[in-house]
Amino acid sequence: MKLKKINEILQENLVQNGLIEANEMQKETFSTLKSGADCIIIAPKGTGKSTTIVINVIQKLAGTNEESPRALIIVEDKAKVLEMEELFEKYGKNSELEVYGVHDKGDMEYDKNYISTGIDVLIGTPNKLSEMFTTAGYNVNRLKMFILDDADPILKLRHETKIMRISNSVAKTQRIIFTEQFTERVEILADKMLMEPFEFDFEESEESEESEEEL
Repeated sequence: MKLKKINEILQENLVQNGLIEANEMQKETFSTLKSGADCIIIAPKGTGKSTTIVINVIQKLAGTNEESPRALIIVEDKAKVLEMEELFEKYGKNSELEVYGVHDKGDMEYDKNYISTGIDVLIGTPNKLSEMFTTAGYNVNRLKMFILDDADPILKLRHETKIMRISNSVAKTQRIIFTEQFTERVEILADKMLMEPFEFDFEESEESEESEEEL
């Protein structure tokens, strides 16, 4: 995959899994995400948002390990947690990153004990993460990336307060929102959570292509 200064191990894993060419989203967002800037990325379903998240987390964290999580990824449900874990397993091979997922149906004590042994990437649902951060008091001072995946359906379930509570516990980090639609709820959350974000709207570019095809 041709991306500027991409990690060699990540590059090899992507090619081995058939990702030879970066798609439009991956090309246009890679440098900005790598820079550490806050971002809003709007793109339709099936455009590779989850893969883009995994690529950029591995790019930023590969090669070093710490006891405290350095990337936190909030997803909608258990199925999304498992899907994200699987992507990290494929594309993060030999990166030495410890990835762990938590969801509403998991065992709280087991999850807490596992995380306390030291992980790099924590993936979880809003309910589970909110409960864990409230009761366990994890060290988030080393967090480099705070990512909300599929913001629209998550916010329809009224998880804004939980997400903001977690976000407010982190003093300084890169915050990224991925969403299919830039709804009023997403906009309000972005205004509260992000600092001068870059906005990428792939929904618009797709609509333009469709209009050109009709002509």
